[in-house]
Amino acid sequence: MSWGTTRVLGNRDAGRYLAGVLVSGFGTAAMLLVAGIWVKDLTGSSSLAGLVTLGTWGPTLVAPLIGVLADRFRRRPLLIGLHLAMAALLPVLLLVDTAARVWLIFAVMVAYGVSFVLIDSAEAALVPAVVPGELLGDFNGLRTTVNEGMKLVAPLVGAGLFAAYGGHPVVLLDAATFALAALLLTQIRVREAPPPPPERWTRQLAEGLGHLRRHAPLRHLVVCTGAAMLLIGINGALAYAVVDDGLHRPPEFNGVLGTMQGVGSLVGGLAAGALLRRLGDRRVTAVAITLLAAGLALRAAPGLVAVVAGTLAVGGGAPLVLITVWTAVQRETPNALVGRVSATVNTLTFGPGTLAVLAGAGLLELVDHRVIQLAGAAGAVLLAGWALRGDRRTAAPEGPRPTASEGPRAAAVEETAPAPATPHAAAPATPQAAGPATPQAAAPAAGTAERG
Repeated sequence: MSWGTTRVLGNRDAGRYLAGVLVSGFGTAAMLLVAGIWVKDLTGSSSLAGLVTLGTWGPTLVAPLIGVLADRFRRRPLLIGLHLAMAALLPVLLLVDTAARVWLIFAVMVAYGVSFVLIDSAEAALVPAVVPGELLGDFNGLRTTVNEGMKLVAPLVGAGLFAAYGGHPVVLLDAATFALAALLLTQIRVREAPPPPPERWTRQLAEGLGHLRRHAPLRHLVVCTGAAMLLIGINGALAYAVVDDGLHRPPEFNGVLGTMQGVGSLVGGLAAGALLRRLGDRRVTAVAITLLAAGLALRAAPGLVAVVAGTLAVGGGAPLVLITVWTAVQRETPNALVGRVSATVNTLTFGPGTLAVLAGAGLLELVDHRVIQLAGAAGAVLLAGWALRGDRRTAAPEGPRPTASEGPRAAAVEETAPAPATPHAAAPATPQAAGPATPQAAAPAAGTAERG
C-alpha cells in the first residue's frame, strides 16, 4: 500500500466518503444489471433491454447543460437532495408487473442518468475540499478501485435476487443504498463557500467551455482521454467476436473476461496516485494508453493466455487515463467552475466511446476483428507518443484555485456537509472488455467517470 493510499484511508472524512462509495456502488451495480434483465423478461425483446443502457448514459451527451446546475447551488445540499430524491423515486418501480408498465423502468433510468451527471459534477467540486491536493490522485484511484470491486460482486447478488424474487427486492435494495449514502454524506465535515450569484445559463455554459479552451495542458489531456475512450469503445464492441471467432468459446465466457478486466481496474486504481506523483499527468496518460495498445494487440491473438493478459492490460489502462483527467480537472479548475467543466469533460471523454461502440459493430460486418484491434493498437501507440508531446512533470497544487467571489479558502465557512459521496454510479465506469460495451461506465465513472 502506497504512502498516499495510507494517508487517504487514515483521513476520517475520506474514509466515510469511501464507505459511501462502497454502499452506493453496490446498489447501483445491482440495479443497472437487473433493469435490463427485467425489461427482457417482461417483453422478450433484446433491443428494448439494450435501450435501458442508452437511457441511463444518454444524459451524459448533454452533460454540459446539466452540469451548470452543480455550480448554482451549494454542493452539500445538492448531493443530499439528489440521493434522497432517487431513494424516493426508485419505489415507483414497484408498480412494474407487466410489459405495459415497462416504460416506468425507462423513465426512472433516464432520471438515474441525469442524477449521475449532477452528482458527478457536484462531487468533483467537493472532493478537493475534503482531500489535500497532493492526495487527489490517490483518492480518485481508491474511489475507482472500490467501484470496480463492487462490480465484481453486486451484479451476481442482483441477478440472484431477481431470479428468486423478481425485480422488486433489487429496487428496495437500491433505494436503501441511496438513503444510506445520503446519511453518510451528512457525517462528513467540509469547508464550502457559498456559490456566486447565478448568471445567465448560456453565460455559465460558455465560461466552462472557455476554461478548457484557455487551459492548453488540460485540453490536451481531455483530447487524449477522449481518443483513448474511443479505442476502448471499439474494443468493447468486438468482445463477442474475440470470444467466438478468436477463442471458439460460448458467449458466457465474456463473464470470465469481464472479471479479468475488473481485476486489472482494481490494480490500475490503486496505482494511480503514486504514478501521478512520480510521473506527472501526461506521462501517466501515455503509460495508460500504452497499456491499452498492448491489450488490444494481445486480444487479437488466438490463444487464451494472450487474450486474458490483454484484457488485464485494458482493465489497468482504462481507469488510469480517466483518473488522470479527473484529477487534473479538480486541480486546475477554479472551484466555481468545476461543476460545469467536469460535466463538459465527461461528455468529451465518454461521447467518443459511445460512438465507437456503433462504429466497431459496423466495421465488424466488413473486417475481421483481429484487423480492427491491431489497427486500434497501432493508433494507440501513436496516441501515446502524442500524449507525451511537450511533457513536463506537473506538481500538485493544494487544490483548485478559488475565484475572486469565493475569497480565500481559509475564510470559507466550515459546516457539516456530505463527502462528495459517490454518485450512486460513482465515477463514470469504464466500458467492459467483455460483453456489450457501455460508454461509461462510468465512471466518474468522472468518469465518474466516476464515473463513479
